[in-house]
Amino acid sequence: MKKKKGFTLAEVLITLAIIGIVAAITLPSLLVNVNEKAWDAQKKALHARLAQAIGQMNALGGYGTYTEDEDGTATTDTAAESFILDALSKVYKINNVCGPDKLSSCGIPSKITTLDAVSEINFPTKMKELNSKLLNGSHVSGEDGDMADTKAAAFETVNGESIAVFYNPLCSSDTLTAHFTQNKMCVNFVYDLNGEEGPNQVGKDVGFITAFYNKSPVVVAPIPYSSDYTSTVKQYTETEGQIDAPTACKTMGEDLRLPDRDELASLFVNAPLINLDKGTIGYSYWSGSVISLGTSGLAWDQRFDTGYRNRGGRSSTLYVRCLRR
Repeated sequence: MKKKKGFTLAEVLITLAIIGIVAAITLPSLLVNVNEKAWDAQKKALHARLAQAIGQMNALGGYGTYTEDEDGTATTDTAAESFILDALSKVYKINNVCGPDKLSSCGIPSKITTLDAVSEINFPTKMKELNSKLLNGSHVSGEDGDMADTKAAAFETVNGESIAVFYNPLCSSDTLTAHFTQNKMCVNFVYDLNGEEGPNQVGKDVGFITAFYNKSPVVVAPIPYSSDYTSTVKQYTETEGQIDAPTACKTMGEDLRLPDRDELASLFVNAPLINLDKGTIGYSYWSGSVISLGTSGLAWDQRFDTGYRNRGGRSSTLYVRCLRR
């Protein structure tokens, strides 16, 4: 009789232990990748739906009432809630609407983690909390329009997203001259794809979509990379071996690109959620929106300390923050 061969119990247990260790190491990263791909697809779909809805509106400004005392304290503020009920709900299917001070009833988390995963911040509940530089006052000089410190309202979508709405009823139309971007912002959506479930982090389940210009609106949904390029660069250069702004993004990742001028303005509006490396101390960032070609040409850049959008010389050296495609 031949003796049958097989694995001993010890060998089986060792093999199972090895499989368990490998699974413990690899499964979390695999799950993260799966989640991020699902979130990216959901973000793109949400952007497409909101852009289509806003495109059906005649104008974005003028909804609701906002009044202030002489000391600047709001006495009446129905702006964001009225925008949702009287405008957006007419062109976009909404499950539930939550007025100011009731954002949590629509699944808005009380705290979120910034894009760099360093800081946990309170979820903003009004325009000044979203970005205090939206109300710095200097942007009204020589221009039509203004920015009101309106409170956020919120709604839930039929797909389960929780969306806070920051609305400026005084927003203006576009201009091709250099200007401040604050009063061009009509509505900013800060969304959480799965409500309070988590991880409640910008760049993962939390993001933002911004609509600019009262008439002929532009709706953007930038997904920023987590850090700036390592140094300042020109927007364009013909010098061999010298890196310019578009190339800087490619060196950081093939899936990265320069934001256009409105995407860059959206990053300014939501700057505290992103923690821009140089965004609070007087530096400008390049966009990929070119006005005229060549090294002596012009392109749009954005200051993050004042909100000013400038027609800058492409040979100037500024900072770069790339977007994920």
